[in-house]
Amino acid sequence: VQLQAFGGGSVQAGGSLRLSCAASGSIFSIMSWGWYRQVPGNQRELVAGIDNGDSTNYGDFVKGRFTISRDDFRFAAYLEMSTLKPEDTATYYCRAGRVNYGSGIRDYWGQGTLVTVSS
Repeated sequence: VQLQAFGGGSVQAGGSLRLSCAASGSIFSIMSWGWYRQVPGNQRELVAGIDNGDSTNYGDFVKGRFTISRDDFRFAAYLEMSTLKPEDTATYYCRAGRVNYGSGIRDYWGQGTLVTVSS
């Protein structure tokens, strides 16, 4: 199983970006998805999460600016980000939680995609 995150880039403050994360390989189901971000020197923090019942949770700093969604048919997750701020600059990682890959269940992480927000 592999996770690929993409959609990062450079944007001016106030702009928007849509991150995508696609899982491939032998997958039967994915329980939950999460988007995290990390700035060098800081701990990785949760940005948004969604479970298999479509319940969502967000980091306090999101304040209604981001929306996480999932597509179970495509084994994918998305993060719509709007009203971006310079402090949102980070590498964003996706995580697929409790992936049933046939012979077991485990979490997987994507490689990260860089988001840069300029003032």
